[in-house]
Amino acid sequence: MEALLARIGPLSHALLRIASGRMFGCHGAQKLFGAFGGHGGNPGATAKLFTLIWFGGVIELVGGALVMLGVRARIAAFLCSGQMAVAYFMFHQSRGALPIQNGGELAALYAFVFLFIAAMGTGPLALERGR
Repeated sequence: MEALLARIGPLSHALLRIASGRMFGCHGAQKLFGAFGGHGGNPGATAKLFTLIWFGGVIELVGGALVMLGVRARIAAFLCSGQMAVAYFMFHQSRGALPIQNGGELAALYAFVFLFIAAMGTGPLALERGR
C-alpha cells in the first residue's frame, strides 16, 4: 500500500493543485459575476466594484486559474494563501477562537493548501514547468 501511495504522490499533488485552484476560482466568479448562486448566496448578486470583497474576488478568480493551470502557480498560490489568511483574521477570528467555532475552516484550509503549493511547486501536469 505504501509503495502504491508513493507512486501516486506526484499525481495527487497535481490533483490537489488543480482542484483547489478550480474551486477557489469559483469563489471569485461568484463575487465578480454572480455565478454559482451569486455573492452572499443571492442569485446573480455581485460584490460592489473596487471594494475589499471585489478585490478578493479578483485574486480568487485570477489566482485560482493560475494555480489550476500551473502558470506562475507558486507566486499565485502565495498571494492566494495570504489573502485567505487576511480573510480569516479580518472576518472569522473575532467570532471565536477556533475555525470550527468561527466559520473560518475554509479560509484556513485554503491558506494552508496554497502555502503548500507555493512552497512545493506545481507538481506534474502544469502548463509551466519548474515553477
